[in-house]
Amino acid sequence: MMPNKTITVAHGDGIGPEIMAATLAILKAANAPIDIEEIEIGKEVYLKGISAGIAPESWESLRRNKIFLKAPITTPQGGGFKSLNVTTRKTLGLYANVRPCRSYYPYVQTHHPLTDMVIIRENEEDLYAGIEHQQTEDVVQCLKLISRKGCEKIVRYAYEYARKYGRKKVTCMTKDNIMKQADGLFHRVFDEVGKEYPEIKQEHMIIDIGSAMIADRPHIFDVIVTLNLYGDIISDIAAQITGSVGLGGSSNVGENYAMFEAIHGSAPDIAGKDIANPSGLINAAVLMLVHIGAPETAAKIQNAWLKTIEDGFHTADIYDKNNSKALVGTTAFADAVIERLGQVPSELKAVTYSEQKSEPLPMSVYPPQTKTLVGIDVFVDWKSETMNPNEIGERLAALQPDGLKLKMITNRGVKVYPNGNPEISCSDHWRCRFTATAGTNTHQQVADLLTLMAKKNIDFIKTEHLYDFDGERGYSLGQGE
Repeated sequence: MMPNKTITVAHGDGIGPEIMAATLAILKAANAPIDIEEIEIGKEVYLKGISAGIAPESWESLRRNKIFLKAPITTPQGGGFKSLNVTTRKTLGLYANVRPCRSYYPYVQTHHPLTDMVIIRENEEDLYAGIEHQQTEDVVQCLKLISRKGCEKIVRYAYEYARKYGRKKVTCMTKDNIMKQADGLFHRVFDEVGKEYPEIKQEHMIIDIGSAMIADRPHIFDVIVTLNLYGDIISDIAAQITGSVGLGGSSNVGENYAMFEAIHGSAPDIAGKDIANPSGLINAAVLMLVHIGAPETAAKIQNAWLKTIEDGFHTADIYDKNNSKALVGTTAFADAVIERLGQVPSELKAVTYSEQKSEPLPMSVYPPQTKTLVGIDVFVDWKSETMNPNEIGERLAALQPDGLKLKMITNRGVKVYPNGNPEISCSDHWRCRFTATAGTNTHQQVADLLTLMAKKNIDFIKTEHLYDFDGERGYSLGQGE
């Protein structure tokens, strides 16, 4: 018998307290080897003036226990409130989001009865860094940050997951035909790391056609690994086509901590009515039990849950009068699962879990690269009655800074100077590319250029240095360049 593991539990908002009570009742009835330490998170904490939705003492509980079972929360409307999920994932280093998506046909109606995939999503980077700025009256930006280390951790996690659970294929999804630097890095790392897993079939799909294939032919997928935003979107698509988002649980795993939650929101419109489906949180708790080294209890609960689904005890979100035997609420569904503890389904595939050892992922060591400054993109806020790119282009070309020359100006990524198409509609946000006249330039020359622009009352709002790495261009070209 393993000693009990203390876990941190948050009951959340909306339907959170109801589905958590149902889940904890099942865990208790199954003699799960856990002790509970409760914290308060969510709306009431936000309204106390704590912008992250979680109090400092609650962080201490998470750091002490390292395992977090969390019900959904409600983030108040309006500015100043941070996403608790994003904050928790980043603070605790929960780099991998894992969402199994499986069909329970014919007991849960779906057009895709053969679906059995796992979506593994990078959890810390991408647009979810939340770095945004309004730069002009017309334009805001959101920075997409991708690191080689972040790519390798999630890609390697996906391959290791496939190996541990006997999965045969890993599919990488990106948009590297457009974002050749950011998504291109993710794809390259996927290919590089994949050489260490020759027994696993590997493929890459562009995210748009990949999403369409998930919606149309999900049975062709096994394990999918992708970036943060794409993973958030396709995991909900995958969960919904299996019958209901309400069935899905997920794990958020890092090197030292893990968080487990249902994938749906707090649904305040049905809160307090005892009608919510607790299955998402129940399945999240199953993932938690496997993680903490209680695979037999995890299988016992999930098989009882499968048996309940198979026996037709269904909440309103999956109830079908032609297929279900009883329409039950949150509490009654949990009671039905408890009654079936120790039983296994007869038609749906029963589950077994083995203890998984948690070992640090091996990470590649890359030689240092030679980094060479070869120019600068200066972003300028400028408008006129005509919005003629030649006006701002001629002003900037006349500066003649030492060591730099204006090469082109783009507007929303399209070249407009020199020789831009007159049909292009321009905003007040201009990317002005200066390149080194001698092949390389210095930071002082960049500073001198900005000084010249300031003296000429040119409103520069952002700069991006242009670098080569080991002689390879490390920046995008403009359309038409």
